[in-house]
Amino acid sequence: MAKGGWQEFSSAESLARPQATPSATAKAQQRVRVQRTKAGKGGKLVTAITGLAIPEAELKALLKQLKAEAGTGGTVKEGVIELQGDQVSTALAALERAGFRPKQAGG
Repeated sequence: MAKGGWQEFSSAESLARPQATPSATAKAQQRVRVQRTKAGKGGKLVTAITGLAIPEAELKALLKQLKAEAGTGGTVKEGVIELQGDQVSTALAALERAGFRPKQAGG
């Protein structure tokens, strides 16, 4: 018998909570915003896409599609897609084709 024989929580796997999928909200009902920004980018213009409540894998696939259509680089930072340059109109069109209802935010 092992030392300290009583184990109240013997299997951690059985107690693990199931991962909640953030894609519970339909794509058309998400508040997706597309805006140009320079803040914190060293004066460079960046198109930021916020409000996407989809899993990380889908977010990266969407980023790849947006980068291909815009012909620029981009990244995902803390759930926000950032595309290099002024790509607002391209991003709006691509997001609509993907099933989202995006809106342009800012000026």
